[in-house]
Amino acid sequence: MKCPYCSYEESKVVDSRSTDEGIRIRRRRECMACKKRFTTYEVIESLPIIVIKRDRSREPFNRDKLVTGFLRACQKRPVSIDTIERSVDDIEAVLQNSLDREVTSIKIGELAMEKLKAIDPVAYVRFASVYRQFKDINTFMEELTKLLSDRT
Repeated sequence: MKCPYCSYEESKVVDSRSTDEGIRIRRRRECMACKKRFTTYEVIESLPIIVIKRDRSREPFNRDKLVTGFLRACQKRPVSIDTIERSVDDIEAVLQNSLDREVTSIKIGELAMEKLKAIDPVAYVRFASVYRQFKDINTFMEELTKLLSDRT
């Protein structure tokens, strides 16, 4: 770690603390040459996940898109933002822990629907209607019938 003051390459760690709920580590360092102190942050490096869309194009996984989808589905429903954040965190963890660096948008949509089904049935149906692109009322009714049979 280079000193930001004198560019010397050796420093010692004076203090370490966990920040952001354990996501980052804050390290207070002291330069071995000029004795000035500076702060560094250490984070776990995550490999990028590439999403293969329905049209076969590829793009990096964007957590914000998933959060936005959840927010739309849960609009005017009694679902807290914390619940949405935890659900998206869980989905992201599943994707990061899999050995695949490329994942289909279909897989992400299925994971999202599983989470929404457990959170709020109305939000689930909203999300499913957009995600599965219901063409008519019969397709919509089939999904509602499945949902009702799963609950009993």
